[in-house]
Amino acid sequence: MVSKEQKRAALHEQLQHLRSLTNSHALNKSSIIIDATKYIEKLKQKVERLNQEIASGETSSAHAPLPMVTVETLEKGFLINVYSAKGCSGLLVSILEVFEEMRLTVLEARVSCTDTFRFQAVGENEEEGDTVDEHTVKQAVGQAIKNWSKGGDQE
Repeated sequence: MVSKEQKRAALHEQLQHLRSLTNSHALNKSSIIIDATKYIEKLKQKVERLNQEIASGETSSAHAPLPMVTVETLEKGFLINVYSAKGCSGLLVSILEVFEEMRLTVLEARVSCTDTFRFQAVGENEEEGDTVDEHTVKQAVGQAIKNWSKGGDQE
């Protein structure tokens, strides 16, 4: 049979373990238990907050922001950059179709479509008489991205 001293020692050891787990500085039993209760409440709140963040992350990923577009004017032509934090299946085709419609010739291009989408191209206007500025190019590429996103071609 277990003696009172052994039970008391086991209880003391368990309280000290609880005290260390909850980072309590309390010395008596009731204060240790109160600190543990507060600690558990904080953990519950943290779990609830993390679950909300996960849920909002899942809904916001369904409405992910459109890829970012920058266009710079070069001596002859434009430097066009498109970036998205996620893969964008079919987006490259949409962008190149806009280039064709605008009669832009791609002189040099770099594309990465693995985990993220990165597109960098140097393009120039095919026809000397037609003047296209960087704002027009950016608008056209932006519209192509919007059309692509509405078309449901995204991953």
